Amino acid sequence: MIRLSEELLNIKNLTTSFRIKDKYYPAVDDVSLVVNKNELLAIVGESGCGKSALAFSIMGLHSRAKIEGNIQFKGHDLANLSPDNLNKLRGQDVGMIFQDPLTALNPLMIIGDQIGETIFLHHKDISKAERKKRVIELLNKVGIPRPEHTYEQYPHQLSGGMRQRVVIAMAIANDPELLIADEPTTALDVSIQSQILDLIKKLKEDTNAGIILITHDLGVVAEMADRVAVMYAGQIVEIADVYTIFENPLHPYTRSLLNSVPNTNEAQSELHVIQGIVPTLQKLPRTGCRFSARIPWMDAKEHEEHPELREVSPGHFVRCTCYKHFHFPDEIEGEHHGIS
Repeated sequence: MIRLSEELLNIKNLTTSFRIKDKYYPAVDDVSLVVNKNELLAIVGESGCGKSALAFSIMGLHSRAKIEGNIQFKGHDLANLSPDNLNKLRGQDVGMIFQDPLTALNPLMIIGDQIGETIFLHHKDISKAERKKRVIELLNKVGIPRPEHTYEQYPHQLSGGMRQRVVIAMAIANDPELLIADEPTTALDVSIQSQILDLIKKLKEDTNAGIILITHDLGVVAEMADRVAVMYAGQIVEIADVYTIFENPLHPYTRSLLNSVPNTNEAQSELHVIQGIVPTLQKLPRTGCRFSARIPWMDAKEHEEHPELREVSPGHFVRCTCYKHFHFPDEIEGEHHGIS
């Protein structure tokens, strides 16, 4: 059981809304989450579900969004901090690995200066020589060969995997207690993906940092996560430890995601395809089960009008009671082993 003292980040009723014409529409809608020290929380869901919007809200990187709710980190409410105080925490106590390293890096600065700047902003008393030594150590730590050579290179001179390692070096330069990784392996080939994930895992073990890993890759989740939050249309629809999510998924969306993954143990001619797409912000239904339109074979009365996230077993939360009745079109209702 996690002790309260180990809690690192506590998000309560966070809503992030974007203005379209004259109206604000929530992209992150009343989300509550806890991240503990030495824990990797994976946030999964399709593109457009609000995962990156949530990450950017924590980091305070939305310039024109309306943020409501609380983001408690070490006694600070990140959602209501002044820009100056937020800048003191960002890069020092909270780090972020961005999805696209090429756009995250300045094309006009050499690698050494970019990482060194991150250190200088929070430790102005460190000499230039000490700063360079620290940058070389970081490049070594993230597995970059010939770090002294890479120190002098520009981002365009590096491969995608090397650039991602540089972004990780920048994110961990000041030993943050909380690290947010926004789909850190999306543009990388499989062998490099594995190396990057191993690096993130080692960072957690070495520093006891809390890590939020945003991904749509369920294989990565199975390998890396301690707990998993499944996000759909701006809401958390299910959250549990990683074993429970894979062995006893309950929400129709979670089950649909898992059923869409190829299974090498079963001879199956067709993969399950989730009908439809994630609705746009303007067309998103604000009452009822937001996933109902994509499972049209279920009767409307089986969904709640105002679904809430409820604890169905210790540490396992599910939104909407429709999970009790859910079945795939080729199943008999109630056949799923998790339904009782």
